[in-house]
Amino acid sequence: MNTTSTRVIGLDLSLTATGIADAQGDRIHTATIATHPYGPGLDERMRRIWYIAERIWRVIEDGPRPALVVIEGPSYGSCGGQAHERAGLWWHVADRLLGVYCLPVATVPPAAVKKYATGKGTATKPDMRMALYKRAGLDVADDGQVDAWWLAAAGLDHLGRPPVTLPADQRKALAAVEWPEEAK
Repeated sequence: MNTTSTRVIGLDLSLTATGIADAQGDRIHTATIATHPYGPGLDERMRRIWYIAERIWRVIEDGPRPALVVIEGPSYGSCGGQAHERAGLWWHVADRLLGVYCLPVATVPPAAVKKYATGKGTATKPDMRMALYKRAGLDVADDGQVDAWWLAAAGLDHLGRPPVTLPADQRKALAAVEWPEEAK
């Protein structure tokens, strides 16, 4: 594998503001896929999921084939009115990444990406942002972009291209991830 051109995508899926990080070369570019509130109808809720997914596919298709896609795993403790839709989004994206694009996909538990970034599995959103600023000198205000950046960084680290230097204890969080065979 040519490490200078290895591409890794990080995804922090959300119904309102999905964070996406596209790591190519020496840079990790981040963006947000924002959506507006939707009505109660099934067709409106599905259009929202399709809209988010379509924007993800555009990023994936706009460049070399990713060596790895890293997605934050579901938060199984979450509840509320949109938990069902969030699960639908997660599975819709995972299905297409694996079944249509045939890409290697790793799922990182939320606590593992927090520990990787900050050293604490219970880190807050501001902790994640501050860790990004301290380690990479990046001041990114969008929480989804911050998480997506750290997910892409974890994927790069797994592939032997860590974008930042982290203490060994933080890097141990990568052991909690089931890395696909194609990305080992």
